[in-house]
Amino acid sequence: MRTLIAVIILSFFATAASAAEPCEPRAKVAPALHRLEDAMAKDRFITYTPTSLKVVDGNVTPADADSIRADLKTLRPWFDAIVTYSARDGAELIPGIAQELGYKAVIIGIWSPGDSEELSNALKLAKRYPKLVVGLSLGNEIVFGKRGTWAELARYVKLTRERVPDLPITVSEPFAQFLESDSSDVRDDLDFLLVNVHPVFESWFKTAGPDNWADFDVKIVDKLADAFCGPILIKETGLPTGPAEMGYDEGKQAAFWRALERQMPPSKSHAFSYFAAFDAPWRTQDFNPVAGHHPEEAFWGLFTEARAPKPAIEGLKKLPQ
Repeated sequence: MRTLIAVIILSFFATAASAAEPCEPRAKVAPALHRLEDAMAKDRFITYTPTSLKVVDGNVTPADADSIRADLKTLRPWFDAIVTYSARDGAELIPGIAQELGYKAVIIGIWSPGDSEELSNALKLAKRYPKLVVGLSLGNEIVFGKRGTWAELARYVKLTRERVPDLPITVSEPFAQFLESDSSDVRDDLDFLLVNVHPVFESWFKTAGPDNWADFDVKIVDKLADAFCGPILIKETGLPTGPAEMGYDEGKQAAFWRALERQMPPSKSHAFSYFAAFDAPWRTQDFNPVAGHHPEEAFWGLFTEARAPKPAIEGLKKLPQ
């Protein structure tokens, strides 16, 4: 099975760029980028949306400070770095609370980079917490979800970099989007890659096992490194724990993370964020770039919505406090 998967991946990426030449970061961003690289190698990231933040049929229930604090206290024994999705609707409170609780690194996500208020929030947070904030991510699956184009992302990157030339900037897309030819100008201009890699959506997933699923992530990152010169952090991967009728369960989720931990030890060049912090039942009623009903969207958490740990967490060694 591993050989078959390798053949599929190599065939898929036959047109990817050849190995990149060694590169140096932009001079202005180098100090902050080195902090990000150190965080990738030494800290343990988790991709986090507050349990109290919900979006149902376009109607937003903002996150509140008490709930965010409870979330981050729950996560802190196992994680000391965070990737977020938004800088508004209460999510702008995350970096300040994270600093209070001893987190070491935050990558701030900006859900709508064309939203001047959200972008302003993110830039203010980066200035207020310069040692904590190690990067900005402009959007999540904007191109894949047809919420924007590569040309628009290029403009957002340019405008944001003009305002914060010393902060690492990226965009976040599924891995295939980063290897399409029309992404190259934006991709090559980024300071780091924040990529989504989901084995569960591959045609061979159900006939493979945890080592194969993790091996897919490793090979994808290797192929991305052929096309991109800079650090690569997987933002989304893993398995949901339900629904059971779709073949998902807590044991498979835990087995995937143990396999990925073995196969991709974090480094300054390649690392992964655990995805996601908490279950989010409301996600089944939220926008999804893929048409149809997606009941698995409720179950990606390593903790339940009530903050109870699943086996994937119970098998993860706690961090020194």
